[in-house]
Amino acid sequence: MSVYTSVDRDTLADWLQPLAVGAYVDHAGISAGMQNSNYFVETSAGRWVLTLFEHLPAGEVATYLQLMQCLAERGIPCPRPCPDSAGELLRPLAGKPAALFTRLPGHDLDTPDTAACRRIGQTLARLHLAAADLVDFPANPCGAAWRQRVGQDLLPLLPVAERELLADELLFQQKQAWTVEVGRGLPAGVIHGDLFRDNVLWDGPEQIGGLLDFYFAGVDAWLYDLAIVVNDWCPDAGRERALLTAYAAERPFTDCERRHWLAVRRAAALRFWLLRLDAWHRPRPGKDVLRKDPLHFGRMLQALRRQPPWPESLSFPS
Repeated sequence: MSVYTSVDRDTLADWLQPLAVGAYVDHAGISAGMQNSNYFVETSAGRWVLTLFEHLPAGEVATYLQLMQCLAERGIPCPRPCPDSAGELLRPLAGKPAALFTRLPGHDLDTPDTAACRRIGQTLARLHLAAADLVDFPANPCGAAWRQRVGQDLLPLLPVAERELLADELLFQQKQAWTVEVGRGLPAGVIHGDLFRDNVLWDGPEQIGGLLDFYFAGVDAWLYDLAIVVNDWCPDAGRERALLTAYAAERPFTDCERRHWLAVRRAAALRFWLLRLDAWHRPRPGKDVLRKDPLHFGRMLQALRRQPPWPESLSFPS
């Protein structure tokens, strides 16, 4: 949620008029995240979030907005896009596709405890089941093919140690059966794809106010989405088990999922290492752009590579 595209007061005030959300009062950029330009917007009727989509074409953005609208209607706490007088959710602003959303209550958690991990595991399973019938949704934009392509592009830009690690992991992942078993042995459907701690708002100790940032959503193995969440939320086996157990209470795991868990966790760590390496070595220009350190996920990947396939510290729930 960096700010790549500036929007002036008069332009935004004019853009807001067809949305029936009150008169413009103020707006301020949100300097967090990495992909789109985001602003907090205040009007006479309330507070909102404005997103300008920097690299996604309007057709793809419309698909994500429809997903969020659908999930909100099915009881998943996520931002609801605001339609204009013609029912359109997306309109151009400053040369970019843009949408205004309800601003949800709460704040993110820097260090989730066991109870928070249980709640997010339960909520993720409910999200997967709520979107299970959206069979025509596009594939995960950062799936196996993307990881191989971006990884190969980055190899010449990296120092020797990182280049060797990346090349070896790309080869390992290329040989994994789980990517071709998606939808067969591995249950699959729409995944969030980016449910990090800063994309969840908490409105109280155990009450989730909202799930944010659905712009990496796509069809993939549900286990892959779960691995993304565990990698970010669970620094120890106790919180990992709490999250997995809560998820399994809503949607039990299959034998195939248990067999591929470690390889999928490695793929999830690889994906975010690649995203951060790409932003670091091939940055896009913009105002207040956040570039996150790639070292965190590089180290996580190395740690996961040292784990045995069946860690004794974790009995994977059924």
